[in-house]
Amino acid sequence: MTKRDYRSNFEPGTTRWAIRRAQWRALGLTDEDMQKPKIAVINSSSEISICFSHLDEVARIVKEGIREAGGLPFEIKTTAPSDFITGAGRGGRYLMPSRDLLVNDIEVAVEGAVLDGMVCLSSCDKTAPAHLMAAARLNIPSILVIGGYQACGRLHNKPVDIEDVFESVGELATGHITTKDIEDMCEVAVLSPGVCAGMGTANTMHIMAEALGMTLPGSAPVAASGQRMRDFAREAGRRVVSLVNENLRPRDIMTPAAFSNAMAVGLAVSGSINMLRHLQAVASEGEIDANVYDLIHQLGQKVPLLCAIKPNGSGRIDELEASGGARAVMKQLESLLHRDVMTVTGRTVGENLADVTVGDGVIGSLDQPVRSGPSVVILRGSLAPQGSIMKLGTGKAAAFRGQCRVFESQEDAMAALARREIKGGEVIVLRGLGARGGPGVASASWFVAAVNGAHLGEEIAVITDGQLSGLNRGFTIGQVMPEAADGGPIALVRDGDTVAINVEARTIDIELSESELEHRRAAMPAFVPNEKAGWLAIYQDRVQPLTQGGTLKPGARMDQSATAQKQKSP
Repeated sequence: MTKRDYRSNFEPGTTRWAIRRAQWRALGLTDEDMQKPKIAVINSSSEISICFSHLDEVARIVKEGIREAGGLPFEIKTTAPSDFITGAGRGGRYLMPSRDLLVNDIEVAVEGAVLDGMVCLSSCDKTAPAHLMAAARLNIPSILVIGGYQACGRLHNKPVDIEDVFESVGELATGHITTKDIEDMCEVAVLSPGVCAGMGTANTMHIMAEALGMTLPGSAPVAASGQRMRDFAREAGRRVVSLVNENLRPRDIMTPAAFSNAMAVGLAVSGSINMLRHLQAVASEGEIDANVYDLIHQLGQKVPLLCAIKPNGSGRIDELEASGGARAVMKQLESLLHRDVMTVTGRTVGENLADVTVGDGVIGSLDQPVRSGPSVVILRGSLAPQGSIMKLGTGKAAAFRGQCRVFESQEDAMAALARREIKGGEVIVLRGLGARGGPGVASASWFVAAVNGAHLGEEIAVITDGQLSGLNRGFTIGQVMPEAADGGPIALVRDGDTVAINVEARTIDIELSESELEHRRAAMPAFVPNEKAGWLAIYQDRVQPLTQGGTLKPGARMDQSATAQKQKSP
């Protein structure tokens, strides 16, 4: 590619050439600079969350790498959603919509300026999927830099991390600890920048980015405070310039076969169930023929659990990094992967894995796994005809049957837990929290964390159409589809109904006759959107079902409540 081929080099004498030249000359750019490939450095740095607090320094390193390779970097600041900070408002309703806001934020900045490529600094839960979605949508040469995980401390000679803090409210409610104990935990739980130190959604999506081929091999997981992360950042800056010159684009890399590879890796590490909606959203944005829910069925029995990182087991995320990380997991899965898939290195998956060795530690093999597969399953039945998702991790009870207690909000469920009204053997249903009904996939994760802190995680079942955290554990079933707002059967459940869950049979059923369900459905009022203004109103009006990744589409929103039963099951 010659310099004149860069799309950012406008025709001299045109209006857009003239006004941009005036702006950039005022910034101190030279004529030589303006002929270089122009690279966006997408930075979600923010002073509001430790997840992002180091990204300005990472951006500086990336820009140095871009300049060293002959490119011209432009740092672009975007919205910075952090689950543990942004989740405080409106019951976590801003979290899922923040992902799609970020995608559109990137489109406006990069397409509006007609830049040639981009490097995305991925940190907390929603940034990595948003960056992959934006790359798929814009389809300009792109690479992700993984921001890394945070360091954690010790209290009373025991390790303490953010997951322990997350579950501490439940322990407080049941009298196991005091408020002072929680304060002491907060002092040592997070000791450096970076994301939660476990196999939560952030580390899962970092690993998914590498498995898709959109990061440099060896990038995930990585300690945010380590030199390895900085080295990858500099090399990514250099590499993106070559990607532009080679015209290697995201849709050349994120093919259907690449999604199959990513899902195999996701199953091998028992990643957050949120990886499904996020990967489906990436495919949707890129118009890529991949259905990750189908892939779960195709790969589930073939792919064993190769590592059990907290909350799936006792392993730590730093132990996974020391054993070789995602690259080592892919090496162990090599016979099950599509080895001819292209990656951002300009080499195939097979070529990248050729010289990889797996270190001693927490990664098993196909012959000697931690556990046979699958680690994540789709359950269907009369309660979830389009499916629901359950993480098995290192194992769950084969079945659960109990009477329901229904809550329309996480807050009401938390209050009942604090009053010690929730008892073993119950099925707790949190509904009306889905993408449309929440709106924004409102949080049920704080309740689940508190349940585990109260030592009830294996004694009750929790079922929700709302948001779960990758750090959640226990007998928990999320992403019930269709959601209540779209007329799903979860909207028909009443206190005292019996729900039967059979993990081995992959079923989840409400024990009511079809005539009773139809009677309740006929009496159920139509869903009325409750947001009248602001971003949540826009999201509620335009969001598609999570079977399609929960992406936004332009134009009038179809009546999903009328069409919910007709949609293809995942």
